[in-house]
Amino acid sequence: MNPDASTIAAGAPIDVDLTPIAEGQDIKVFWRGKPIYISHRTKKQIDEARKVNVSSLPDPQPDQARVKEGHDQWLVVIGICTHLGCIPIAHEGNYDGFFCPCHGSQYDSSGRIRQGPAPANLAVPPYQFVSDSKIQIG
Repeated sequence: MNPDASTIAAGAPIDVDLTPIAEGQDIKVFWRGKPIYISHRTKKQIDEARKVNVSSLPDPQPDQARVKEGHDQWLVVIGICTHLGCIPIAHEGNYDGFFCPCHGSQYDSSGRIRQGPAPANLAVPPYQFVSDSKIQIG
């Protein structure tokens, strides 16, 4: 017994199978009408995100606080720019993360604001791993 479409649209949790997402690839799903980016980060992306001096960031947050322990390769963020609500583009910009072409905000591979007018990092939605290859958002 699955919830009907109106219940899902209102915010029922969604399950996402991570198996088909190749390393270095992003997918976009929708939860509560919002775009959710799920990134299968490479070791290079993780290392670069962790090398950053957190105190130099406009919205200081370590990479480890933005991912689930033991699943560092998976980044799950709400794909809405924190400046004016535009939808950023994945794998664009100077930081191999997200770029919002509307006003130039650039986020790194951890979804943290690095450059531009956005005041905050991309939000991390509530989610959990239900297995090593499946997450539930919501």
